[in-house]
Amino acid sequence: MSWWGKLAGSAFGFMLGGPLGALLGAVLGHNLDKGLGGLSHDEGLAPGERERVQTAFFTATFSVMGCIAKADGQVSKDEIALAKAVMNEMDLDGEMRQAAINLFNQGKEDDFPLDDVLDQFRHECHRRNTLIQMFIEIQLQAAYADGRLDVAEERLLLQICETLGIPEFVFRRLERMIQVEGRFGGRSAGGRRAGQPASGPTLQDAYAILNISSDTSDAEVKRAYRRLLSQHHPDKLVSKGLPEEMMKMAARKTHEIRKAYEKVKGSRGF
Repeated sequence: MSWWGKLAGSAFGFMLGGPLGALLGAVLGHNLDKGLGGLSHDEGLAPGERERVQTAFFTATFSVMGCIAKADGQVSKDEIALAKAVMNEMDLDGEMRQAAINLFNQGKEDDFPLDDVLDQFRHECHRRNTLIQMFIEIQLQAAYADGRLDVAEERLLLQICETLGIPEFVFRRLERMIQVEGRFGGRSAGGRRAGQPASGPTLQDAYAILNISSDTSDAEVKRAYRRLLSQHHPDKLVSKGLPEEMMKMAARKTHEIRKAYEKVKGSRGF
């Protein structure tokens, strides 16, 4: 049974307290205050511990997404559509989808405790950088939903990265990836407004996806490709605490990475 199935079945032993527990508890109408202890520091997570991280990831993802959408003073139709697209990609329906919508709406509130939510999220993830970077990638997609990154959104995203221990150069790398990756995946991406025709991926787009430059050696191209595939491997991310419902998002990213690599490889003839 998935983490959500256990949650819906009132098996709250793996649940968390703090601001994340308060947010989800308000959505579900439950008292989920179980404290913050109990997670292992090992790389692998026991089933109940993994479900706890998955719950924290789900709760933080949609509530922070709402906060970012409100950063520029108003929530656009594109930003709401992006949030719904993420829910669709996760195949959320019924109570789970409604919970995501309610979390998004809580994030838009003026009194949303962003710093407290991020501090607890980082604690629950035990600084697993690949998991936290996936979280930032999703938030960047949301911020670019209307085709541009507003100054207020950029400032807030940089604040989020600082709190989560993500250096600005990593944020800029992820931003470049988000700007071009839609041209590899065939979906509406950050960097173009909804309704505009999609252009095909260029060789420079491929280099941006792989986070390398055109003068990178063939050997480093291969290393960068393997490194990115490992970071976005769906099974590995789920083992670290990514909700199973987000495996499709991770799989789509690995598909885009592969397509970018094939384009670079074809241009170099190896």
